[in-house]
Amino acid sequence: MAFKISRVAALLLALGTLTNVAAAEQALSLQGKTIGIAVVGTQHFWDREAYKGATEEVEKLGGKVVGVDGGRDNQVHADNHDILRARKVDAVISILGDSSVEPKFKALRDANIPVFTVDHVSPYSVNNTTSDNYSLGSTIGRYTADALGGKGTVAVFNAFSNSLRICGIRYDQWKYVLQDYPGIKILQPELAEQFANSPEDARKKTLELLSQHPKGTLDAIHVACWDQPAIGIVQALEETGRDKDVKVTAIDAGPDTLEIMAEKDSPFVANVAQQPRLIGTTSADNVARYFGGAKLLPQTFVPVLPVQGPEEAKAVYKQLGYGDLKE
Repeated sequence: MAFKISRVAALLLALGTLTNVAAAEQALSLQGKTIGIAVVGTQHFWDREAYKGATEEVEKLGGKVVGVDGGRDNQVHADNHDILRARKVDAVISILGDSSVEPKFKALRDANIPVFTVDHVSPYSVNNTTSDNYSLGSTIGRYTADALGGKGTVAVFNAFSNSLRICGIRYDQWKYVLQDYPGIKILQPELAEQFANSPEDARKKTLELLSQHPKGTLDAIHVACWDQPAIGIVQALEETGRDKDVKVTAIDAGPDTLEIMAEKDSPFVANVAQQPRLIGTTSADNVARYFGGAKLLPQTFVPVLPVQGPEEAKAVYKQLGYGDLKE
């Protein structure tokens, strides 16, 4: 009898804990708080969506936003954190950036201003909210292998794996999966895209690549960290008539690339969609949880959405709120 009572008590305690957690989530608030939001830039859809998600959620929770945009200049982005420190905000959400932000984060922490990062692991960050980059890389690795039927030659655009941790994870996981496919060869040397005007830069580099590797010697092109270069890659394939024999895979699945994937017989066959707006929203929620007394894990991973073929591209496009792609 005592055993039965203890089990009932344990069940009631568990239910009470769940109720308390649910109540705490419903009570998330940033009322009276001023939150600085620093974004590396808003030219790229991902950055823009993450910034919108964080900004709108802070305001929804009753907080005031002080926003700063680095214009895609990493040093400007880093220096913008000094502005937020001078404004004596209650917390900072920092979206992307390279190592130049680290001393700025330390200065914020020394001023007792907690930092929450998006897609940037830092020892000075309370929490980093990000996509599951391990899943991103391994999933697109499997999809690249599927597109090749387990054998063939793939070229890779890989400009940022040494400078950005998230890009390194994605590339390393993609390459790790391909080790299980001895029939797949990664072409050397690898290609390096520019961030500025990346579609046109990738188009030109792909045209040169195709001139060096005629039909039958190149089977796929992969973009290791994102997918804006894939726009130019597809253009180059179509210009040269190689869109039937060279497949394209990438990571991010923004609205413009999903539109290309949704086209019938598109060479852009696989992608993995991130949820940047949800990442921004989640980061803002984590700020509210922190001020509410919750203990946060160092990282919060937001799920990704694999995309393979036109029909999945249409479905994910709609799921992410970009609209409805008609036939």
